[in-house]
Amino acid sequence: MKKIQVGFLMSYDYEKLKYSIPPVYKEADTIYLALDNKQRTWKGNRFEIDEDFFTWIETFDTDKKIKIYRNNFYIPELSTLQNDTRERYLLAKEMGIGNWLIQVDADEIFIDFKAFVNTLKNNNSYLNNPVKTPIQIAGFLINIYKYLDNGILYVNEPTKVMLATNYPNYKRARNTKQRVIYTNNILLHECLSRTEKELKFKLENWGHSHEINSEFLPKWKKANETNYKELKNLFYLNPTIWKGLGYMPSKNLNKIRELIKSDNNLKVKQSFLNKKNFGQWFKFLKIFKKQNTTFESYFLK
Repeated sequence: MKKIQVGFLMSYDYEKLKYSIPPVYKEADTIYLALDNKQRTWKGNRFEIDEDFFTWIETFDTDKKIKIYRNNFYIPELSTLQNDTRERYLLAKEMGIGNWLIQVDADEIFIDFKAFVNTLKNNNSYLNNPVKTPIQIAGFLINIYKYLDNGILYVNEPTKVMLATNYPNYKRARNTKQRVIYTNNILLHECLSRTEKELKFKLENWGHSHEINSEFLPKWKKANETNYKELKNLFYLNPTIWKGLGYMPSKNLNKIRELIKSDNNLKVKQSFLNKKNFGQWFKFLKIFKKQNTTFESYFLK
């Protein structure tokens, strides 16, 4: 117990795992790849996986840490978001309650996973009785908006992301709606850095597909290195969440990592973390004794 268990959802964007697995490999005890047993998205659409990818796993996995977890992750009666949440719950159960249960999407790349693991280990006391002390550990994403010929456009303000929990009572995707500990751990998020065809497929099969705003794709297609400062309110759901863009003159992931590390504007201030964490402590101190319906009783009854 008290292991560092990392789970990825393996779907149509599986090739991105070649970039997101290596940064976590050394520090993880086990890495789980959740794959629908009929290779379906949460909307029920089929996708194919090239056999070369499984060859890559065998070659890369020198310490035999990677396990492919197959199950039925598509229930027609559920919405895409409900299927998303259900798959994450089943994956977390497979990883084992009593461990740190980390879920990373295929298009999320840790900048410093060792630092994140140290953060988790400093909070190991929450693993002693997860049911009574449910907690979430959050970090922040640097969202790549679009790849250009000579660089990338990125959202110029980090956004929070739930990364780990001790008790996977998920309510909405990775969010358990329990107390959050915010940390200054940063990930690079390749959420929209795809071809137009790939992006349309992602949005159609995504857990939030029914919420996509109509102005998103035209703005994304229009954006370039000369007009990006003029474009505002760019998020694919509520547009105002992403207020503006920045530009980095490189498409090399290693170079982008270094640029992020050296950019003070992309660092999360300690004063901000302190304020957020005090607010979470106080909020859940007051409501801790409220009864909460578990995910399992809701979806798996």
